[in-house]
Amino acid sequence: MILPGSPLRPNRFDLLALALALGFLALLLRASQEVSGPFQPTPIALDPRLLPEYALRTAFRMGLALLLSLAFTLIYAPLAAKTRLEPFLVALLDILQSVPILGFLAATAGAFAALFPGRALGYELAAVFAVFTSQAWNMAFSFYQSLKTLPQELEEAATLFRLSPWQRFFRLELPFALPGLVWNAMMSMSGGWFFVVASEAIAVGKTQVELPGIGAYLATAIARGNLGALLEAALAMFVVILLYDQLLFRPLVAWSERFKYEDRPGPQPPRSWLLDLLRRTRVLRQASEAASAWALEALWWLEGRKPRWHLSFPPKLLLLPLGLGMGAGLWSLWHLLAPLGLGEVARVFYLGFLTFLRVMGILLLAALVWVPAGILLGLRPRLAQRVQPLLQFLAAFPANLLYPFFAFLLLRYRLSLEVFAAFLMVLGTQWYILFNAVAGSMALPEDLKEAARSFGLRGVVLWRRLLLPGTFPYLVTGLLTASGGTWNAAIVAEVVQWGSTTLEATGLGSYLAHWALTEGQGPHLLLGIAVMSLYVLVLNRLLWRRLYRLAEARFRL
Repeated sequence: MILPGSPLRPNRFDLLALALALGFLALLLRASQEVSGPFQPTPIALDPRLLPEYALRTAFRMGLALLLSLAFTLIYAPLAAKTRLEPFLVALLDILQSVPILGFLAATAGAFAALFPGRALGYELAAVFAVFTSQAWNMAFSFYQSLKTLPQELEEAATLFRLSPWQRFFRLELPFALPGLVWNAMMSMSGGWFFVVASEAIAVGKTQVELPGIGAYLATAIARGNLGALLEAALAMFVVILLYDQLLFRPLVAWSERFKYEDRPGPQPPRSWLLDLLRRTRVLRQASEAASAWALEALWWLEGRKPRWHLSFPPKLLLLPLGLGMGAGLWSLWHLLAPLGLGEVARVFYLGFLTFLRVMGILLLAALVWVPAGILLGLRPRLAQRVQPLLQFLAAFPANLLYPFFAFLLLRYRLSLEVFAAFLMVLGTQWYILFNAVAGSMALPEDLKEAARSFGLRGVVLWRRLLLPGTFPYLVTGLLTASGGTWNAAIVAEVVQWGSTTLEATGLGSYLAHWALTEGQGPHLLLGIAVMSLYVLVLNRLLWRRLYRLAEARFRL
C-alpha cells in the first residue's frame, strides 16, 4: 500500500510493463508506416519469410476494426435501447446486418480509393471497413440485449440512489454488460478472420487489389492450389490469434469477471499473467486510477452543466425526411432493376428461398449441438479458460480454407454441393451460438446455481427451470447474429474453388459471388444484395425480434 505523500517510485513490474508497451508501440508503427504512402501494387509471394510482415499488417487491420466496432457499439446500442428512436435504430441495425460483406466492399472500395487517389490509405480503409462490418453488428446486438435485460433490482437501486444518466451508464449498465460484451468481442474478432480473405484480396468487378496480409496470402495459395502455403498461413494465423488471446482477450475476460452480477462469490475467477503484471505495477496503477477518477469527475461536471440548447422537436418529425429518403431510394432501386425484368427478380427470390432453407436447417442443427455444449462449458469456468484459445482459433480459422479439401472429397465420391453446402456454411457460423451460450452460462448468478442444487434440480428439470431460461437472452443474440453470419457465409460456401476446379451450389450466395466477380456494382449484384437483405430483415422482424421481446419480458434475472 502506498501512503499519501510518499514518493512514487517504479518497481520491476513497471519496467516490464514499459518494455511491453514500447514493444507494442514499435510494432504498431511498423504496421502503419506504409498505410499513408503511395499505393504500389505488388503480387503476393508465397514465401514463408514474408509471413511475419503479413501477419503484422493483418493484426493491425483487425485490431483497428475491433476498436471502431467497440466505439460504434458504445454509442449505437444505448441510443437504440434508451431513446424513442429505438424502432428506427433497431430496424437500421437489422438492415446493416443483412447486407452481405461483398455488398459493403462493392459500395465502399471505390469510394475509399477515390478519397485518397494514388495512396494506399484508401484501400487500407476499405479493408478495415469490411472487417468492421463483420464485427460491429454482433457486438451492438450483445450490448443492446444487456441493456434491455438489466435486472429489475438494479434498476430500482439506480432510481433509489438517483443516479444521473452518466452515472447509471458507467456504474451500472456498462459493468453489467461487460462479461457478455467481452465474449462477443472475441466472437467478432473471429468473424473478422472468417472474412479476412475477402477484405484483403478485394475482387469486385474491375477492382482487383491485393493488400499484403495473411488474407491475401491465403487467397493466392488457394488460387494456385499450394497446400504447403495454406498450412504455413494457418500456422501464422494461429500465432496471431494466440497473441491476441494472451495480450488482449484473456486479460479482458479475467478483468470482466469482477463485474459479474451475483450476490455471493463464485468459484476462483480466471487468471491472466498480463493482468497480474499490471496489477503489481506501482506507477502505472496509480496513474491509471488517477486518470479514471479525473475522467469520471470531468463527466460528472459536464453533466451538471446546463446545455445552451437542446432538441425540442419530437422524433415523429423525422418521419417526413426519412420517408422521403426511403421513397427516393426505392425509386432509384426500381430504376436500376427494371431492365432485368420480373422473371429475373422471381428467379433471385427463388434462389434466396433455397439459401433460406439451408440457413434455417443450419441454425437448428447448430443450436441442438452447441447450446448444451456451451452451457455445460460455461458452468465450468476453469475448463472454459483453458479451452478459450482453442475455441477462439477454431472460430477464427477461415472455414473456406477447408473448402478445397471438401471439393476434393465431393469430386472423388461424386457428392452434391447442393446438400453439403449447408455443412460448409455451418463451419463459420456455429461459433456465434457457442460463444453466447458460454457467456450466458458464465453470467448465471452463483446463488441461483446454489438454490438449484439445494432443491435437487437435475436433468431435464434443471435445464427447463434454470439453464435455458437464465441463458435465453444470450442465446437469442447468438442465434440472431449466427443467422446474419450464415447468410454471409453462403457467399463463400456455395462456390468452392481449388486451383482450376470450381463447384457451385444453386442459391443466392453463388449468385452474389458470380456477379460480384464479373459485374462489380451492376444491377444483378444490387438485386442479389437487396433480396438477401429483405430475407434477413423479414426473418429478424418475424422471429428474432419477437424472441428479444420475450427475453426482455420473461427471462430477466
